[in-house]
Parts: sequence; C-alpha cells; structure tokens
Amino acid sequence: MYIKQLNVFTENRHGKLEEVYSILAKNEINVISTTIADVSEYGLVRMVVSDPMKAKEVLVENEYSASLTDVLAVKLPNVVGSLQTMIQVLTFSGVSISYLYTMATGETSASMVVKVSEPDRALEALEENGYKVFSPEEAYAITA
Repeated sequence: MYIKQLNVFTENRHGKLEEVYSILAKNEINVISTTIADVSEYGLVRMVVSDPMKAKEVLVENEYSASLTDVLAVKLPNVVGSLQTMIQVLTFSGVSISYLYTMATGETSASMVVKVSEPDRALEALEENGYKVFSPEEAYAITA
C-alpha cells in the first residue's frame, strides 16, 4: 500500500518556501509531513499532504515544478531500536532505501516515510515482519 509524496522544486531564495506553503494553505491542503533538501540555488521539498493530486495541480498552476512519487508510510512502535529494526528488515530483503523522514502520528507511535528501490518487495518484507503501513486514506487524514 503506497501513498503519494508531493515533490516541489523551488528556488533557494527568500520567501519562496513560504509561498509554497501559503499556496497549499489557501487551497485547504494540510501538510502532514515534510523534509527539505537544498543544493545552493534550488531546493527540493518532499511532503505528505492531505490531497496530493490537488496540491500538485495548484502548485503547477502557480508555476512550480511539482511531481508525485510513491512512498511507504511505515508505522513504528515508539521503542528503542524500532527504526533500526525496520531498516534491517528492508536491507536483509535486498531493498535499497533512497531516503526516509519522520511522519509524527501520535504520542505512543511514530512513522517513517520511506522511498525504496523495490516497493512491492519492501511491502512484503515489512508485512512478513509485523510492520503496518498507512493506507492513503489513513495517511492523508492525519491532523495531529
């Protein structure tokens, strides 16, 4: 079960990041999780949002380069070593992790957004080892 991650390329210039989030807010799109990588003149903003298709559409309408990528949102117990164990499961199954970032989901649990080389194999390995992943409906509805 995959979710859609919104990817936005933006100039690394004063006010551009605020503008991206302002466009989303004005269109009633909730940002659930985000991470930003910058390379001198440009930045890549990766986000899980409440309505990825609409978010991409409104950003493109505002002349931003935006795309969607399939990722997994893996539920983790809030215990020491749970992230390492998840990474170990994926590594031992032959799946490469491109990147991951946190998606906070509650006081007693946390989740990770994970981009992997082989999503089907990763999903199978995670499920075989007792991990749960968010459905799109669950992930896009997270509010706090």
